[in-house]
Amino acid sequence: MTGHVIVVGGGITGLTAAFRIKTLSPDTAVTLLESDDRVGGKIRSSTFAGLDGIDEGADAFLTRVPYAMALAAELGLADQLTSPAVAAANVWWNGLHRIPEGLLLGVPTDLVKLGRTKLLTWPGKLRAALEPILPATGVGADSVGKLIRKRFGRQVHERLVDPLVGSIYAADTDRFSLAGVPQIFDLASKNRSLLIGARRMRAKAPAVSGPIFATPTGGMQVLTDTLAERLQAMGASIRTGVSVETIERNGGRWSVDGREADAVVLATPARHTAPLLAEVSKQAAASLATFDHAGVVMVTISIPAADWPRALHGYSGYLVPKPVQQWVTAASFASSKWAHWAPTGADGSAEVILRISLGRDGHDLTDRSDDELLEAALREVGGHLGVELTPTRHRVTHWPMAFPQYRPGHAKRVDAVVAALAADTPGVFVAGASYRGIGIPACIQQGNAVAEAVTAHLRSVSA
Repeated sequence: MTGHVIVVGGGITGLTAAFRIKTLSPDTAVTLLESDDRVGGKIRSSTFAGLDGIDEGADAFLTRVPYAMALAAELGLADQLTSPAVAAANVWWNGLHRIPEGLLLGVPTDLVKLGRTKLLTWPGKLRAALEPILPATGVGADSVGKLIRKRFGRQVHERLVDPLVGSIYAADTDRFSLAGVPQIFDLASKNRSLLIGARRMRAKAPAVSGPIFATPTGGMQVLTDTLAERLQAMGASIRTGVSVETIERNGGRWSVDGREADAVVLATPARHTAPLLAEVSKQAAASLATFDHAGVVMVTISIPAADWPRALHGYSGYLVPKPVQQWVTAASFASSKWAHWAPTGADGSAEVILRISLGRDGHDLTDRSDDELLEAALREVGGHLGVELTPTRHRVTHWPMAFPQYRPGHAKRVDAVVAALAADTPGVFVAGASYRGIGIPACIQQGNAVAEAVTAHLRSVSA
């Protein structure tokens, strides 16, 4: 099989798609176009506080969804992976509270363990205890927030599910589709009681040893850099600093800003993809233009270890529920979480690194100045912890439009977009976080799947 495939977008999805196309069809020419001056997209690691590979975005991937682990092994990175040294997370609600045991993305599975937490009031606990006897709710509303409040009450939603899901997806769960959280969707669609269903799911799950998260010791960018290096070694062309403006028909082929291709993969955010399809699939373009994205900011600071309370050494960080949020949504005690993140100051004394997340859906702060963001991060986290934070070094990373927001009805909209493309633009495919999963493993899975679809299309047109 021969032919030429253009992949637009050099994030983890586009890199994986290009890599898998070359793996499945070595003779196919592949060109990857990225508008930024580097590949990797929202995965970026850089030097901070004298340490290499300190992540500016995602700092790990899930190990129990197999796609990222499998890709890392395929790239020869398995022996470079490490996992969190500490995984004890908290929720801040007028003080730090350990996240109760027996939760599935915030959904309780054990009322006894839930009863022990001081994060919920007794009325809140008693309301949650009614869940197993309530009639079935189903997934009709397709809103995480509406479902959880109806099943467990306001407190479980506000203080457990919304902080956990919201921190993963920068989401307001009242406006977030169940399709974006497959575990909760499965519970709601297959069980009358979410609590009983979650308990059964845990009991039936095969025993899995080992950590839940992993990352290369050199930072997450090692994964995308290695993918790019392997791609080039396989003969693919990677061009950075190239913004794509138009996609046009050229007989039975496609023209991407004048570059001829037999198939095109658009691994770009939905809002960026929409104008590219405007002339070839008006229905898909119009739908994609309505997709929402949330921007976030990551403030990274290094402070003297002597200033860090000993009582916090065993914690990995905390989440801030929406009712008590200002700008900060979460704080990661990164030097506790990652044993290899242990910087030293100019005088050789030990320091610790904190990563502080600001902003979420409905509260985009990416247009605020670095000074404002740093000041808010220090003020709020210091207030939460009762510590005066005086950083020796800091870094502020803006991530505009970083998180696609899966509004209720998202899955049907994606199905309609895919159907429109199949009818209007055979040979043009979309993939990435905007569509069928936001996390790194989900994006890798989509890259693999779109590569298989591309190779099948090439076979069909060459037959």
